[in-house]
Amino acid sequence: MFPVSFISSVSLLALTGVFAMNPWLRVFLPFAAGYYFSYFVRNVNAVIAPELTRELGVSAADLGLLTSAYLLTFGAVQLPLGIALDRWGPRRVETGLLLIAAAGCGLFALGETLPQLAVARGLIGLGVSACLMASFKAFGQWFGVERQASLNAAIMAAGGLGALTASTPLSWAIPALGWRTVFVALGAAGLVIALLIWRTPDKPAAGAAGESLRRQLAALRDILRSRAFWRYTPQSTLIVGGFMALQGLWAVPWLMNFSGLPRAAAAHHLLLMSLGMLLGFLGIAFGIGPLTARGVSAERVLQTGMGLGMLATLLIVTGTGPSEPLWFALGLVFSVGNLAYALLQKHYAGSLAGRVNTALNLMVFVGAFSIQWSFGAAIDALQARGMSPRDAYQATFGVLLALQLGGWLWYLAGSLRAARPGN
Repeated sequence: MFPVSFISSVSLLALTGVFAMNPWLRVFLPFAAGYYFSYFVRNVNAVIAPELTRELGVSAADLGLLTSAYLLTFGAVQLPLGIALDRWGPRRVETGLLLIAAAGCGLFALGETLPQLAVARGLIGLGVSACLMASFKAFGQWFGVERQASLNAAIMAAGGLGALTASTPLSWAIPALGWRTVFVALGAAGLVIALLIWRTPDKPAAGAAGESLRRQLAALRDILRSRAFWRYTPQSTLIVGGFMALQGLWAVPWLMNFSGLPRAAAAHHLLLMSLGMLLGFLGIAFGIGPLTARGVSAERVLQTGMGLGMLATLLIVTGTGPSEPLWFALGLVFSVGNLAYALLQKHYAGSLAGRVNTALNLMVFVGAFSIQWSFGAAIDALQARGMSPRDAYQATFGVLLALQLGGWLWYLAGSLRAARPGN
């Protein structure tokens, strides 16, 4: 018996053969499989956290650091990754990195100590670091910037499917297979997807391939200094990064310690959040065009969605209202956060797409890593001072919400400034 991720990868390989004559499917399906895999391995530790804690005897901070090793290596390579994508193209870059991810999954399955598992987790993060950004780059090459928002949302929906299967379905598989067998199967899936990506067609593009490294770095420096970049960055770092930290690790422990749910029920909430996220991505993929035609801009959708996300988070932190609809709503509204990539890219030339997207993605993963680790450290510190687990989780989540609110207000203020005449 294999996890859903492996079966889905083989199915996508078959579909790619069936639709080999369709360029859209030949490009979209392989990259969708890659991002499905990336999201699955990102979130898997949220479900196997009890097994890791029991077998390794680690604290909440240790568990957060172990899981965050993925985010650390993932984020660390984003800037050079952007240069590589613009220079050598998404097919070559992602194929090579996925081989590293497959090796990391195999090493994680064999790991016996916290350092061994952390190294393996770091290799996995490095290996899937291009899955989303390579997709964005490929879509920009093949389909143009005018379809970027809807295609970005479609690939994010594939990630949402990965998150969905890395929740309740995975929790069903763990007792029967064990977490080590799951990682062996994930390693095999990574190899299959690497083959899928390698067989996608190339589309030569003008731009960075003919640039010197010095010019590429100068362009990256200009991106990082631009006002547009820093208008979107705080919100994406704190809100999207915080959502990733929650979904990737802390949602299940929160529900078990704050809400008193058993693991199966907590994993079900994670399933609902992932389902909401998947539906949100699909809604953006098919709805952003009609909304724009009716005068509702992607910018307005992003502003409103993040505001509703703050409200849903507040209700969760205070324990107000039914939990299942709130966690579903959390995934639904936070899915719009990824519109920031397409909105930011419009401020720059198409040849800079890899560097623009990876620069923003770096900040998102800096946020996700910092929040995922500090969340556990804060809980340990508060409990050491005598606070109950429930109160420690609530206080920590409350501080995160306050920071996220600040990031959202910064973005709103920047949007108002940008809308003034002369800006």
